[in-house]
Amino acid sequence: MQIRPFVPRDELGISEIYNDYVTETIVTFEEEPLSSKQMRDRIDSYLGHYPWFVCELDGQIVGYSYAGKFHQRAAYRHTTEVTVYVRRGFERRGIGRALYEPLFARLAGEGCHVALAAIALPNQGSVGLHEAYGFTKVAHFSEVGKKFGEWIDVGYWQKRFA
Repeated sequence: MQIRPFVPRDELGISEIYNDYVTETIVTFEEEPLSSKQMRDRIDSYLGHYPWFVCELDGQIVGYSYAGKFHQRAAYRHTTEVTVYVRRGFERRGIGRALYEPLFARLAGEGCHVALAAIALPNQGSVGLHEAYGFTKVAHFSEVGKKFGEWIDVGYWQKRFA
């Protein structure tokens, strides 16, 4: 397993992983798959300010993590939202943890004070991963999304770095 920063062409594997979550799960509230170009444009919009990491296993991208802006206002500049996706079928192999290690180290080193994770519920795997890293639940929004004809709750977990 190799964890490394995003490089061009990784958007192909990343979009495969993400689109599976789009079409098959409530994990993301997006409802239409993204082309690899759309994914690359999205990644490029983050990379100027925030890191993206990928996990490669036997030449295949099996996960990715990234950070992004929490809100636009300047006072939020020390807070970020973090995300990790693991290719379905590769869960519970330590990939999420391995992807978060360099992401959290980089964020802490760049002065990030708080990381937030939004989790569509229920999602025990994601909740367990974030709580293992010291995140605590700070908010629960009931029925704020609707996908596949079902209302979905979202929880927010928070971690302080310094």
